[in-house]
Amino acid sequence: MEELETKREKPRKSLPARIFGSIFEFFVVAVISLFVAVLLKTYLIQPFEIPSESMARTLITDDRILVNKLANSESRLHRGDVVVFIDPNNWLAGVQLQEPTGPGKYINRFGQAIGILPRNAGNHLVKRIIGMPGDHVECCSANGKLKINGREITEPYLYPGAAPSDTEFNVTVPAGHLWVMGDNRSNSKDSRFHQKYSGFGFVPIKNVEGRAWLRMYPFDRFARLKDESSVFSRVPAAKDR
Repeated sequence: MEELETKREKPRKSLPARIFGSIFEFFVVAVISLFVAVLLKTYLIQPFEIPSESMARTLITDDRILVNKLANSESRLHRGDVVVFIDPNNWLAGVQLQEPTGPGKYINRFGQAIGILPRNAGNHLVKRIIGMPGDHVECCSANGKLKINGREITEPYLYPGAAPSDTEFNVTVPAGHLWVMGDNRSNSKDSRFHQKYSGFGFVPIKNVEGRAWLRMYPFDRFARLKDESSVFSRVPAAKDR
C-alpha cells in the first residue's frame, strides 16, 4: 500500500502576531504611497488650488488643477498655454490668502508637502502665455485686439464682455522670459499691470512650475483644459517679423 502523506497545517499565528502583521503591512503600503506621491509631485505632476477670478471662466476660485511639471522649459511652452509660476517680482505683495486654522492647518500643510492635497497660490500665480521670447506684443490695434509680431489675434477664452486690454502696452519679450495675461482681463494684475507700475512685467521661464492641463475639482467642472494654440496659429515667429 502506498502511504498517504498527510499535509500538516501551518501553526496558526497568535492574535497579537496577526495584528502586528497587519499594522506592518499597512505601514509599508503607506510609506510606498507617500514615496510615489512625492516622486510624482517633484518630477511629473502637482496639484494647485485657484485662489482668484483672474483666469475666469477658464479657471475660477477654488478650482483644483493638475500641472504637468515636465512642461517648464522654452521648448515645451507655447503661446496660449496656461501656466503656474513662482512670483517673479513681488506680484503678490499685499495679497492675503486664507489658510485653515487649528489642527487642520498642519494636516493641510502636510498634505500639500507630499502632493496629496493641492497647494493654493501661496507664492504662485496662474496666467496664460501671450508672448514668448522675442515676441513683439502690443495693444490695441484699430480693431481693439492684441497684436503679436504684427498679427491680430481673436481670443475666444476671454471672460464674456472683457476687452482684450483696458491698458495700452507695446513690448518686446526679452530672452528667457514670457508675457502673461489673465483671461479675466479687467480683474487680473498680470504682465500689463507690473510693466506699468514696476517697469518689468515679464516672467522668467525658470520660474515656471509647469503647464496646467486638467481641472480635476469640483467634479462638475472636471475637464481637460482646452488647447488654444489655434488662436496663435497665424502669428509669425519673432525672427520672421
